[in-house]
Amino acid sequence: MASGYLVRMPFLTRWNDNDQYGHLNNTVYYEAMDTAVNGWMIRDGGLDTSGDAIALCAASSCEFHEPAGFPEPLEVGIGVERLGRTSVTWSLGILRRGEDGPLATGRFVHVFVDAATRRPTPIPAGIRAAIEGQLVG
Repeated sequence: MASGYLVRMPFLTRWNDNDQYGHLNNTVYYEAMDTAVNGWMIRDGGLDTSGDAIALCAASSCEFHEPAGFPEPLEVGIGVERLGRTSVTWSLGILRRGEDGPLATGRFVHVFVDAATRRPTPIPAGIRAAIEGQLVG
């Protein structure tokens, strides 16, 4: 795949996602990326959002390359820029279904913390295994 995203998650746009200019509001791109990464971690990595270790977003960014809008069916491409002991930097792309060129590119830094103390903790084994098995080439 030319885009370099080994995993893609669907993201269906909604009527209210469009802004007054007729394209997706900037915040929708962040919502799509956050939903895709967390959905993937829950589905493939066994993330328990009420468990002992949770992932907190420490940083995020997005660059917009082309507009999109409702009713376009989009996908979020998921990759890994850096895998550390307690954090992962996700490399993300908003793509039209079946296309490789991203409409937007983003990154999220998740730091895994103990749910009670909020102190950094190692990435849970299931999530690390899923990242290493599916996203690190």
